[in-house]
This record gives sequence, C-alpha cells and structure tokens, in this order.
Amino acid sequence: IFVFTFFDEFVRQQYSDIMADIEIDDADLPEPSLKNIIDQKSLQWVFVGGKGGVGKTTTSCCLGVQLAKTRKKVLIVSTDPAHNLSDAFCQKIGREPTPIEGFDNLSAMEIDANNDMEEMQRNIAEQGTDEEQDGGLSAMMSELTNSIPGIDEAMSFSELMKQVQNLDFDVVVFDTAPTGHTLRLLSFPTILEKALGKVMELKDRFGGLIGQATAMMGGGSNPGAAQDAILGRLEETRAVINKVNDAFQDPAVTTFVCVCIPEFLSIYETERLVQELSKFGIDTHNIVVNQVLFPEKDAEELAEWYGKNKAALPAEAQEICSKMLARKRMQDKYIGQCFDLYGEDFHVTLMPLLDYEVRGTEKLKDFSEFLTNPVDLDE
Repeated sequence: IFVFTFFDEFVRQQYSDIMADIEIDDADLPEPSLKNIIDQKSLQWVFVGGKGGVGKTTTSCCLGVQLAKTRKKVLIVSTDPAHNLSDAFCQKIGREPTPIEGFDNLSAMEIDANNDMEEMQRNIAEQGTDEEQDGGLSAMMSELTNSIPGIDEAMSFSELMKQVQNLDFDVVVFDTAPTGHTLRLLSFPTILEKALGKVMELKDRFGGLIGQATAMMGGGSNPGAAQDAILGRLEETRAVINKVNDAFQDPAVTTFVCVCIPEFLSIYETERLVQELSKFGIDTHNIVVNQVLFPEKDAEELAEWYGKNKAALPAEAQEICSKMLARKRMQDKYIGQCFDLYGEDFHVTLMPLLDYEVRGTEKLKDFSEFLTNPVDLDE
C-alpha cells in the first residue's frame, strides 16, 4: 500500500507543477494510434502484454486484423497457458497455424511452452534408448535440462522461437501472459545466453569432465566424441538464443505494445513493465488504454449534463448516473497521469468501452479500426 501511495503522490507532485509551466503543442505529440506499427514494414515480432484482464487478447487480435491489411502473411501466437484466441475468433485454434475465417492471410496458433518442453524431454528419452548409437549424449542432455534451475523454461523458449522462425510469416503478433510471466519469458534469451556462455568457457578448464560424466552414464568407448556432440548441441542452442536476443533488441524488428485500463494498479503495472523492457533493451513506444468510458468527453461535460437533467430522472437512473460519473472521474484522473507520464514519447491510444463483447471476426474488424482511427478527443 505504501508503494502504491508513493507512486500516486510521485506522479502528482512531479507532473502537476511541471506541466503547468510547459506549453506543449498537440501537433508535436505522437499520434494516439498504432499506425506507426502498421506502417513499419520491417517489424517481424510484435509483443502485446500487460496486467491480467486488461484486454491483451482483444488488442492482439485487432492488431493482427489491421496488419493483415498491409502484410502478406500475419500470424497471431498465444503464449498464455490460459489461451483465449479461440474464444476471441469464435473458432477452434490449435498448436499449428490455423487460418482465420474471413481472411486469406491471417492465421493464429495457441502454444504452451511447458508442453513443448515435456515433448522435447520425451524425445531425448526416446533417443537415449539406443545408448551405443548416441554415446550417452541423450542421457547427458536430459540430465542437463533437469539440473540447472530455470533451464527447462529457457530451453522450451528456445524451441518456441525456433518453431516460430521456421514458419513463413511476414510478422508475428505475440499475445502474451500477464506481466510477470511475460517479463520472465523475455528475460530467457539473456539468461540462457549467459548460462551457455559460462558452460563454453569452462569446457577447456575441465577438459574431459563432460566426457567422463557421459561415460559413467553409458557413453560407450568414445567419451570424447560424446563431449563434442554435447558441446555442439549447446553451441547450436546458444546460436539460436543469440539470434533471438539480437532481434529482441533491434527496434526495426521487434516492438512491445503495453496494454492497460485506466485504473491505478494497471497504470502502476504498465510503468513497471516499461522500466523492465528498457532494461532488456526492448523497444516500446505504444500504450493501449482499454475500457475507456466516453473517451471523447470529460467528466465535467457529463457532470454538467447530469446537473441539468437530474431532476427529471427517476431515482434508479440518478444512482446509475452518479456511479458512472464517479467511475468517469477516476478514469480521467488516471488517463491524465498516463498522458503526463508517456504522452510526449509514446503513442497512447484510447479504446472505448462498448455495450457488447468484442468476439467474432466481424466485431474484431470493427473494433480494430479504433487502433488506427482513434476517437477524436477534441470533439
């Protein structure tokens, strides 16, 4: 609670006085849309993330719909164990790229990195049944993937990225899990690269240690060959990770779209996400604010209307309008803080709260237009 209160006070104290003394021309601010992503033809990977329940899947699907207008082949990948792409598009989507109904260049797939890791370990175990053929290599690799903390998730991430890279798509939109899981996912390339780097550094210092360990596991009469094979497989994995890491840190290839709603905890989580992405060197210049009540109006306008018409409304309607105004004032407060924090450097896009669920291809197409043609806040 203290941290949240401190953050809230920090925002108000840092920006209320400063912004009062600075005149900013709206024409100099980044456009409040995702057109910059749609127009950047070099982008290959677009990650969409944020706190749980803020509309990441809807935003990912809408972004994919818009990208399909300008790209030849677009893929939406869900890395969240609790997949929602099937629900959003109202069709069955599996582990392989599934064409989306109504499109000829948009596909989606739902994958689980943990399942991929289990499958990889099963394959290693099956290969290890013929020890004379692989010289104990599979047994050693199985021990390695089970002994280093976090290596299983990192290796599964490596397999995921190799799978995605082998697919023939111009751009891939990642519908990620909530923030904590996503940050861990994005940190794997750095973690694994460092870990494998240490292993390769130690190979000369410890000579035939790996080969001896392989021999103890049934490595046959040529432990040296087994050692070379193990190090070769690790080097292959390291090369993939280095390639992924370079792509992650290249703003021409990768970007991250932060999604939030106009509430304190979500804005706070977005700030943490932006800071962490900066540490990883991952480009992010877009924030999507979902579930905004009447984005083209402010609370004062609505309060003025309510004051004039309150007497003519029945008691229940007065209660409903009163609660709506309270929610609108709260949203305006945090939307203002969001623009204060990010408005000069980020494309902040406000997405309206609708009176129906955004499910199915047609509704996603309609809603996606707000990403590129935002609500006019000056109306």
